[in-house]
Amino acid sequence: MAYRALYRAFRPNTLGELVRQEHIVRILRNQIETGRIGHAYLFCGPRGTGKTSTAKIFARAINCLHPKDGSPCGECEVCRALADPSNLDIAEIDAASNNGVNEMRDLREKVQYPPVSGRYKVYIIDEVHMLSDSAFNALLKTLEEPPAHAVFILATTEPHKLPATILSRCMRFDFKLIPQADIEARLKEILAAVGKEYEEEAVAAIARAGAGSMRDSLSIADMCISYSSGKLTYADVNEVLGSADFTEIARLGEAVLTDDAAAALEHAERIIASGKGVGVLAKDLLVFLNRCVVASTCRDGNAVLDLPAELYAEVRRIAGRADGRKLLRCCEIFAELESALRYTSSPRIVLETALVKACLPAADLDMLSLARRLDILEGKLASGAFAAQTAPSAPAPAAAEAGGREPARMPAEQPFREQPPAAQAVRAQPAWMSEISDADAPPEDFGAQAAPPPPSLRREEPKDVDALAPENRAKAGAYFRRSLRRNVKSGVLFTMCQDLETAFEGDTFILTTDSDTIFRRLNSADNYKNVQAALAAIGIHSFEIRRKGAQKDPFEADVETLRKNFPDADIEVK
Repeated sequence: MAYRALYRAFRPNTLGELVRQEHIVRILRNQIETGRIGHAYLFCGPRGTGKTSTAKIFARAINCLHPKDGSPCGECEVCRALADPSNLDIAEIDAASNNGVNEMRDLREKVQYPPVSGRYKVYIIDEVHMLSDSAFNALLKTLEEPPAHAVFILATTEPHKLPATILSRCMRFDFKLIPQADIEARLKEILAAVGKEYEEEAVAAIARAGAGSMRDSLSIADMCISYSSGKLTYADVNEVLGSADFTEIARLGEAVLTDDAAAALEHAERIIASGKGVGVLAKDLLVFLNRCVVASTCRDGNAVLDLPAELYAEVRRIAGRADGRKLLRCCEIFAELESALRYTSSPRIVLETALVKACLPAADLDMLSLARRLDILEGKLASGAFAAQTAPSAPAPAAAEAGGREPARMPAEQPFREQPPAAQAVRAQPAWMSEISDADAPPEDFGAQAAPPPPSLRREEPKDVDALAPENRAKAGAYFRRSLRRNVKSGVLFTMCQDLETAFEGDTFILTTDSDTIFRRLNSADNYKNVQAALAAIGIHSFEIRRKGAQKDPFEADVETLRKNFPDADIEVK
């Protein structure tokens, strides 16, 4: 006897053998037991979930003389007659190849003839959404008022393509994807029946690859059985599925999560050179990143992933090297990559671009990368990397030592620069426009009082600037940043305030930003107090921090009012 594929050899023969479609089985079983048989049914759902198998079981059960628990007995003369492929009482029509109006006209003529063996003549129309508009119209009248002995079962994976006139005349049953645990249980039964030994992880990998489809899972299991001569292992399943080696993917994922762009490109080149496609590599990397998310989020992540213990330990180690924002950002980048690869003629370039983008957050201006770089900067600040140091005082003139001559003076036309060059570089290039590093950090004397210039070069300014004075309002933003630098020892806060837009509304000083991250940071308790102190030093006591284009939250307005009315109170928003 010729070999039969597993999904054909182990097709369910009773309603009880169907895997995880209890809501449908219960309705059909009750209809069979009570004799309330409808004239038209619509079975819809994803592929491999049991639509055609259920239709065949139901067709035999409604004709069976002695149904058992809603299923055909398989022993009566009607069941034996219907088991013959040449029987005329159950007709299975492929609508993909018989989709014209002439085929439906022929069906409408044949449906008038009574059944030969049983009580009902059943027409199973598979892939019914492939019928043409004319064919649907030809079927419509027969479907609405069929003969008493006729039952129609329509099966489709795309019910939205059916006309509403057809849908309204059928009892609709939606088949669900099968959970992985149920697929695993069924696979173990079948592997035991064929005498194939297996590893638990191998069965879990097959079920996961089936993605809720029992037929897809059995097809993969069929290939795995033929591939493996002995015990079916997890490595055998990966080879059959064409997945890249786990170790190589783990190294690539670790390079991406640790921002090592050079290593990531080298690992990707090695995997592609071994024969793996770009699409397969992108999918495997996305799966690995998803595993890292599960391992870092769930207390017992392996209960979800079903990986061998040593592989899960490696996933958990790599996941521990990245924070949540990094994992989320990488998953989003490679999820978009999988879609972009479908429409590009240069898949390798698109993949390498995604790898570099994931490894270099400085090259990306999305909110996740901005927030992550601010976290790095605040971490360095908390560790004392930006600790202020007192600048050495300027040396006294040594006129006597120079033979009575005065020291050389700077030319009068060259103005005195109030900030050291390094501080000006920080102002010209905010921290979030480049990767945070020690080279980008404010100078060590940031926030400390700089050494006073010689008296001949000092620009005389009033000690107390009244920024509310009409002649000073245009320069209030500059006064604010100068006060912030002198009075608040926070390099992060000074950097965030460089690009703020400033204006007055009456006597209220308005600070506006485009960034939601900066807006939230400035409204935190500590930063808000520091901004308030810097503004108070220049005579501004009423101010407001806004985000451009956003509606003002009534709750925030109430908090600001409380802060204005009770400036000495410690108000914390939770």
